[in-house]
Amino acid sequence: MKTLEVSQIIDGARFTKFHWMVMCLCALLLVFDGYDLFIYGAVLPVLMKEWSLSPVQAGALGSYALFGMMFGAFIFGPLADRIGRKKGVAISFVLFSVSTFLSGFSTSPTEFGVYRFLAGLGCGGLMPNAVALMNEYAPKRLRSTLVAIMFSGYSLGGVLCAGLGIWMLPNFGWQSMFFAAAVPLVLLPLILWKLPESVGFLLRQGKHEQARAMLAQVAPLAGIAADTQLVQAEAKGAGAPMLDLFKQDRSVGTLMIWVSFFCCLLMVYALGSWLPKLMASAGYSLGSSLSFLLALNFGGVVGAIGGGWLGDRFTLPKVVISFFAVGTVAIALLGFNSPTPVLYLLIIVAGATTIGTQILLYANTAQFYPLAIRSTGLGWASGVGRSGAIVGPLLGGALMAAALPLKMNFLVFAIPGLVAALAIGIFMLRYRHAGQGASAHSVGASGVSPASVSRSV
Repeated sequence: MKTLEVSQIIDGARFTKFHWMVMCLCALLLVFDGYDLFIYGAVLPVLMKEWSLSPVQAGALGSYALFGMMFGAFIFGPLADRIGRKKGVAISFVLFSVSTFLSGFSTSPTEFGVYRFLAGLGCGGLMPNAVALMNEYAPKRLRSTLVAIMFSGYSLGGVLCAGLGIWMLPNFGWQSMFFAAAVPLVLLPLILWKLPESVGFLLRQGKHEQARAMLAQVAPLAGIAADTQLVQAEAKGAGAPMLDLFKQDRSVGTLMIWVSFFCCLLMVYALGSWLPKLMASAGYSLGSSLSFLLALNFGGVVGAIGGGWLGDRFTLPKVVISFFAVGTVAIALLGFNSPTPVLYLLIIVAGATTIGTQILLYANTAQFYPLAIRSTGLGWASGVGRSGAIVGPLLGGALMAAALPLKMNFLVFAIPGLVAALAIGIFMLRYRHAGQGASAHSVGASGVSPASVSRSV
C-alpha cells in the first residue's frame, strides 16, 4: 500500500485549474464581504440626515457591525475546525447577506443596529475561514501570492460599494445599497457545489475516499490511487483549541500576531471613518467621501497583490515590517498641506499599507499555525484585530472632540504602525533565535514551525 503525506503533496503541487477555482470562489466571497464592510460608510451621511443622528450616535451605530465581526471571528474560527471550513464559510456567507438585506427595511437606528451586528457576525466568520482554506490548498511557492490575490477581493468589494453608491444613493436611496446585498445569494448553490472542504478535516472525519479524490485534483501527477494511504505529520492537541495557540513554542508568535492585528485594523478603521471629515475640516475640497473610499481600497488591492508577490520572494514578515514603516510615514504626511494629486497618492499608499498589510497579516498567520488549529488561530487573530477596529473610530472621535491641529491627528493615527512594526520585528527575532537552537519544536508539516519561520525570516 502506497503512503503519502498530505502537506508534501500540496506543497509541491503545480498550479492547476483546481487552485484557480478555489482562489476565484474565495475571492468572490470576499468581494461580497468587503461590500458589506464598507457599506455603512457609504450611506452614513444620508442616515445621519434622515434619522437626525449626532456624530456620537452615528459612531456608535457603526460600531455594532464591528462588535459583530469581533465575536464572529471568535466563534466561527474554532467552529469551522469542528464542523468543516466549507460549512463555516457557507453559514457566514448566508448570515451576512441576509442580515445586510434586512438592514434596508430598518425604520429606526435600534433595528438597524441589530441587523448590522448580525451581519458583522457573518463577516467576521467568513474572512478567517476563506484564508485558511486557500492557504491549505495553495502550493508552497505560490502561497503568499494566491492568498493575497484572493484577499484583494475584500478591497474590490469596497471599490464596488463606493462605485455603486455614487450611482444608487441619489437615484434609489440608501435602502437600495442594502437590498443589493441579496443578489450574491443566487450563487450559494455554486459555492456549495464547487467550494472544496478542507482535506485535513476530511481525514479527521475518516472520509479518506473523499480526501483522496480531492488531492487527486490538487496534484494530478502525484499518483494517488484508490488504495493510497494518506497521513498527516501533525496531531491536534487535546484541550481547548485556543490554548493550543500558545503550545509548542507559539506563545510569543501568537501574542505578536495579535498586537499587529490590533494596530493594523485600528489604522484601517480610523482612516476609513475619519479621513474625509479631518480633511474637510482642514479646508480641502476633494469631493464626496466615496472618492476617498475608492482611493483607499484601490490602494488596498495594489498593496495586497504586490505584497503577496514580494512575500513569496522576501518572506512575509519582512514585507509586513516594510509596509508598516511606509504606512506610518504616509499617514503622518497626510497632516501636511499637500497638493491634491499628492494627497490622493498618499491616501492610496496609506490604503496599500493598511488594508493591504491586513491581508498579508492573514497570510502570515495562516502559515504560522498548523492545519488542525489554523481556523482557530486566524479566528482569534481576527477577533483581537476587530477590537482594534472598534477602537479606531472611537479614537478618531476623541481626537475630533479635542480639536487638535491636523498634524497631531494623523501623527496619532500613525503611531500604531510603529507599534505593529515592532511586534513583527520581535516575531522575526524570536523565531530566528529559536531556529538556531535544538529546542525549537515543529508544529506540523502543513503548518509553519517556529524553526521554519526562523529559517524563512
